Amino acid sequence: MDDFTLLIDLHKSGQRQGPGSDADTERALGLTNLDRAAPLKIADIGCGTGASTLCLARLLNAQITAVDFLQDFLDLLEERASNAGLADSISTLCCSMDELPFEDDQFDVLWSEGAIYNIGFQKGVAAWRRFLKPGGVLVASEITWLTDTRPAELQSHWDTEYPEINVASAKIKVLEKNGYSPIGYFVLPESSWLDEYYRPMQSRFEDFLSRHGNSDEARAIIDAEKVEIDLYEKYKQHFSYGVYIAKKLD
Repeated sequence: MDDFTLLIDLHKSGQRQGPGSDADTERALGLTNLDRAAPLKIADIGCGTGASTLCLARLLNAQITAVDFLQDFLDLLEERASNAGLADSISTLCCSMDELPFEDDQFDVLWSEGAIYNIGFQKGVAAWRRFLKPGGVLVASEITWLTDTRPAELQSHWDTEYPEINVASAKIKVLEKNGYSPIGYFVLPESSWLDEYYRPMQSRFEDFLSRHGNSDEARAIIDAEKVEIDLYEKYKQHFSYGVYIAKKLD
C-alpha cells in the first residue's frame, strides 16, 4: 500500500482532516453578515468528510456543493448527511480544486477550511473569484505566521512544507490585489488543533498500525504525524490557521 493510500486510511475516520471546529465555522459565518434565512448557493471546496459542510447545512437555508478529490471522503460525507437528515441540502462533487467545473457568478459563498494550501492561497483566491456572484463571500482558512520572526527549526519545516506561509497582513494584501474586500479575520484557538484534530488522530494511531501489520510504511506515516504534532506543541505561539473572510468586489 502506498503512502497516499495510508494517509487516506488514517484520516478518513476523523471528524476533521485538519484543525478547526464547529464553533470556528459558526464564528466565521457570523463575520460574513449573511442572512441565514435567505436561500444561498455554497461551494465547500476541499470539504474532506464534511465537518464544515454539515455545520453550514445545519445553520443555513442553503444548497451546498461539497467538493473533494477523494471519493472515499465524499462517501462518508454522504452517509453522515443522511444520518443527520441533511442529505437534501448537500450534493457532492469529486474533482480537483484546480479544475472546478462551475459557472461564472454561480455561488453566494465559497468556503474552504484548511484546504486551499493544496493549490496555494494566491492561486486559489484568484482562480475561484469568478465563481462568486458580485458581492459574494469567500471564507478560507490558511496556515499563517503569528509572529514576525520564528525559530529556525520551525521556519525550515514550513519553508519545505508550504513556502507560501506568511503573516496575516500579507494574506490580506493578496485578497485585496485579487478583487476582494476583507471583512473579517481571526486565528484558530489551540483547542481547534489539539482537542478537535491532533488528540483524536493520536487515538487512532494504534488501530491504524494494527490494520497495516505494523509495517515500516505505516510507521513512517505515524512518525511524520508525530513530528508535526510536536512542532505545534513546541511552537504554537508562532503559527496557526488564520480564517479570512472577504467579499468579492463588483
